[in-house]
Amino acid sequence: MSPQNITVLGSTGSIGVSTLDVIRRHPERYRAFALCAHSQVDKLFEQCQVFRPVYAVVRDAALADVLRGRCQQAGLTVEVLSGVESLEYVSRLPEVDAVMAAIVGAAGLRPTLAAARAGKRILLANKEVLVMAGELFMQTVRVSGAVMLPVDSEHNAIFQALPPDFHRGLSACGVRRILLTASGGPFRNTPLSALHDVTPEAACAHPNWVMGRKISVDSATMMNKGLEVIEARWLFDAAPAQIQVVVHPQSVIHSAVDYADGSVLAQLGNPDMRTPIAYAMSWPERIDAGVEPLDLFKIGRLDFYEPDFERFRCLQLAYDVLHAGGTAPAILNAANEVAVAAFLEGALPFLGIPRLNEAVLQAVPVGGADSLEGVCAADAAARALATSMIEERRFA
Repeated sequence: MSPQNITVLGSTGSIGVSTLDVIRRHPERYRAFALCAHSQVDKLFEQCQVFRPVYAVVRDAALADVLRGRCQQAGLTVEVLSGVESLEYVSRLPEVDAVMAAIVGAAGLRPTLAAARAGKRILLANKEVLVMAGELFMQTVRVSGAVMLPVDSEHNAIFQALPPDFHRGLSACGVRRILLTASGGPFRNTPLSALHDVTPEAACAHPNWVMGRKISVDSATMMNKGLEVIEARWLFDAAPAQIQVVVHPQSVIHSAVDYADGSVLAQLGNPDMRTPIAYAMSWPERIDAGVEPLDLFKIGRLDFYEPDFERFRCLQLAYDVLHAGGTAPAILNAANEVAVAAFLEGALPFLGIPRLNEAVLQAVPVGGADSLEGVCAADAAARALATSMIEERRFA
């Protein structure tokens, strides 16, 4: 049996690196067919040397020329491409068996949608795909026959705890609630008065997970959990009232499912993304992910708290847009991406992130989200407005 060909969208990010580690552990099962990165040419070149993919894709032609030259000098036969069209191309090729969708942000929407249209096995780590275009994306998956498996640790845990036939309806399967756990990030106990002066370095210092800077800031504001609430709505066809966020600082219970008979089924494990990645790659089987076994005696205790929606205003905004529907989630996501980038660049204070998000939501009209063009138009309008507000220093 030949190895499965996998396209890794976002191979130089934390999810991509963990995916390649699982591939490296099982060369008889998996092959890195295409590796795709934004601009980290040095890291991508190193990955090409190790994994020898057929394709490598970067952001633009200039970076492609650099990578192509280095690969030629090293005697690598990898074909180097560039641009979003190339990302779509390596996501839908007939030779590709599975696509790891790990590009952060809206940039991952088009190639992941291309993989869905081609009926691929999609390992979904990009929240924004479902946040921006959940209805459109899930409809595409159903029509094409694609298989979608969640990679986010929380959604992967829910997937494991749900019955196999959950697609016929949560209530019909005896499910009362989805319990979506959250660490609370680095500022769970920080006084609100101290949050205005939070630095990017402090916001990116997550207590449990090693993640990229954007997702680390989202965890600090709990926007990350808000995006996951929206994602869960589409993945599991859950009503907003069926999704409850539970703050769990230890990040040992990755999420749980509350059943009508009083049972709660939870998935536990060490906070290591290789576990959900390996499960999604091998489902319905299980393979070694290189993760240390969970030592319950060492953990000792598990704590749970209700989220503070005043402290974590972004989480409330996520529930608000879920109720609003249409392009409201896409507008929130776009505003947040601009806000987080500005915060990391020192152009916006930490507490300016939720304020900017809310202002953009109030100003940009909400339309239907049944077409990619409509979603992208709402995304562009929100980004333009958020950028102008920052330039005007409206939330400085």
